[in-house]
Amino acid sequence: MPRTQQILTMLELQEAMNTKVHPEWRAQGFEFYRAIWIECAELLEHYGWKWWKKQTPDTEQVALELIDIWHFGLSIRLQNSDDHEALAEEIDRELVVATDEPDFRLDLEAFAGATLADQQFHIAKFGRMMAGISMSFDELYRGYVGKNVLNFFRQDNGYKDGSYQKNWHDGREDNEHLVEVVHSLDAASPSFKDDLYIALEGRYRQ
Repeated sequence: MPRTQQILTMLELQEAMNTKVHPEWRAQGFEFYRAIWIECAELLEHYGWKWWKKQTPDTEQVALELIDIWHFGLSIRLQNSDDHEALAEEIDRELVVATDEPDFRLDLEAFAGATLADQQFHIAKFGRMMAGISMSFDELYRGYVGKNVLNFFRQDNGYKDGSYQKNWHDGREDNEHLVEVVHSLDAASPSFKDDLYIALEGRYRQ
């Protein structure tokens, strides 16, 4: 599947999730930019910044935080446009996964600073952070679609009223099942998100 098509899929998933939260979400003035810089701070904790103690970057957790930021960033872009196809092409042009900055933390601070300055989503700066932890677009796509579909699955199975079982039949959390399922499916398939939902449902009902 072309990258633009994958971005379009993510935009459609984000639109659907935001609408599930509130049917008129665009008119609510949700501060997605604030969620982004809070996530940046959490991300930095996982990467490490304390010079007075030994710290090793937890790049797996950093990648998960970047995926969360992507959710909020897409929401900002969707607030300003409901033409998903044009927006997907625009994002595809802007997203270059490359950096010339050896210190990941400086790219992170530049991104957070730009976010606070104009409350927008700076995709080119986001791409620099991806490069800083050697995160590919495929990893972003798999991670994003996986998290989004799991959120939908939780909502559809009683997450809001408390009846959802986060620990499944084998005692493992739904996140663990998600990781296995995501890597067992073809992310390039146009039906990836639907296949993922069906696979999660099959495991949940066992």
